[in-house]
Amino acid sequence: MDSGDDIEDVSLFDADDDVSRRSKKSKIRHPVASFFHLFFRVSAIVVYLLCELLTSSFIACMVTIILLLSCDFWAVKNVTGRLMVGLRWWNQVDDDGRSHWVFEARKVSAQGGRTSSEAESRIFWLGLITCPMIWVIFAFSALFSFKVKWLAVVVMGVVLQGANLYGYIRCKVGSRKNLTSLATNYLGKQFLRQTMATEDQAAS
Repeated sequence: MDSGDDIEDVSLFDADDDVSRRSKKSKIRHPVASFFHLFFRVSAIVVYLLCELLTSSFIACMVTIILLLSCDFWAVKNVTGRLMVGLRWWNQVDDDGRSHWVFEARKVSAQGGRTSSEAESRIFWLGLITCPMIWVIFAFSALFSFKVKWLAVVVMGVVLQGANLYGYIRCKVGSRKNLTSLATNYLGKQFLRQTMATEDQAAS
């Protein structure tokens, strides 16, 4: 997959360097987008957990969960990511008929007038990372408990929410080479730290 080369860094969890803008960054500037960023995905999880208590119809539960997951995928991909953290990704087809994946980050102005709210960034990334992990747990639970009919539903949750997570990580980090180098550097640091700790214990 091809991605745009010009990717600017976007403030996620770090406070703005300008002290005069800290109060603005701590506020939620897009409350409706922040609400729906969590509403659909949390509702899908709640319905999955309580559906057997609310109704005996598996079809009704499955349709409701898939609708919530689909609404969440569209809202996060097209609305909340752009408004809350200034990131977006999509697929486009060029004149030759080739498909390209584009990952973009909003360029920060010199005055910092378009910086993201710190509170919104926390909400966005917390919801984006936590919910796919919950669906992965549901997938293993359904697999080991032999609930085959629910496996398709939880796989749908993993795929749809995992796709948004991957897309926004690509927007933030950059190209696939950057993702590989980031993972390699992290593993290298962990190995070096463990080796140094082992040598210290042997020396003592």
